[in-house]
Amino acid sequence: MARPRTAHKTAQQNDDGQVDKAEARRIALDRIAELRRLSYQELCARFLDNPQCLEARGASGAMYQVETEALWDDRKAGHLRVMVAVDDGRGWSAILPLTEDFIVAPDGSFLGE
Repeated sequence: MARPRTAHKTAQQNDDGQVDKAEARRIALDRIAELRRLSYQELCARFLDNPQCLEARGASGAMYQVETEALWDDRKAGHLRVMVAVDDGRGWSAILPLTEDFIVAPDGSFLGE
């Protein structure tokens, strides 16, 4: 996940140097909620084989990198997995970002729910 770095305040770290996971999870879940409002066709057109990265500010004022990507979970059935990864661009969170995802079928239904 190569991304441009900016000179913003980075995510708050707790005493052991880890990113604020609760804040990162809130950002990921907010992004997931936005994506779930899009149609299957729009998700395919915008994110399939075309990861997109943006920045989001947490409640603490810290900046996070948010990557959205879609890939086939079951290509034959047309099931699309949409994933969101959130990190602060430093340390372990950049290597192992917090992730959330969902799977959507061509009819717009969500699988596994």
